[in-house]
Amino acid sequence: MQMVKVRREAGLPPPPLSRHLVFAGNPGTGKTTVARLYGGFLHALGLLEGGHLVETDRGDLVGEYVGHTAPKTQAVFRRALGGVLFIDEAYALVPRAQPTDFGQEAISTLVKLMEDHRDDVVVIVAGYPEEMARFLSSNAGLGSRFTRTLTFEDYGSDELVRIVRHHADRHRYECPAETVESLHRFFDELPRGRQFGNGRTARQVFQLMTERHAQRIADDLAAADPADLTTLLPADLPETDAL
Repeated sequence: MQMVKVRREAGLPPPPLSRHLVFAGNPGTGKTTVARLYGGFLHALGLLEGGHLVETDRGDLVGEYVGHTAPKTQAVFRRALGGVLFIDEAYALVPRAQPTDFGQEAISTLVKLMEDHRDDVVVIVAGYPEEMARFLSSNAGLGSRFTRTLTFEDYGSDELVRIVRHHADRHRYECPAETVESLHRFFDELPRGRQFGNGRTARQVFQLMTERHAQRIADDLAAADPADLTTLLPADLPETDAL
């Protein structure tokens, strides 16, 4: 991207480079956050006029009747001009076993708009890794426009504990060593199914811990000292079935 900027400033044609991206990863792995940062980087380099992020999904793009989809898709795309259009769960535009679904019209409209405005917008499509491969194969024009896939790995227990501690610091709670140790065991034992929320789950764990902390000291709240009000203990961790 820096080379594009430098060559333009030198009066040279920019090298061919696709700025559109596929973000493949499970929920809560930071895809939206990175999309927002990416727009900011391109704006700082002068490659996007605004660098803002427009988040959208199937509900915003696909109409309910013939002739309704293209105008909806065009309206969302216009809002993203100068910035990043982030389409979450993009594979929902091609539902399985529904060949007549209007999602294909939305994809065709997007492909044309991406070509007509290739210097004015970045499109990022995101979703589960296996589903994104199916999405890219659904339209011949998608493969040539999305040539780079970034994979967002699930967070490990150490990273999930760091996220909980980050939220604790922001809200002025303390996690002593025994609580941190219990958090590690908690995340090690937590089931990691398809619906596991990664960073969102860590945030939910912190919220539940503060609720259980409040219940624990509620009966003697008037006599609580600052340490009582701020210290999260192992007992404050939720049951795994609460998530």
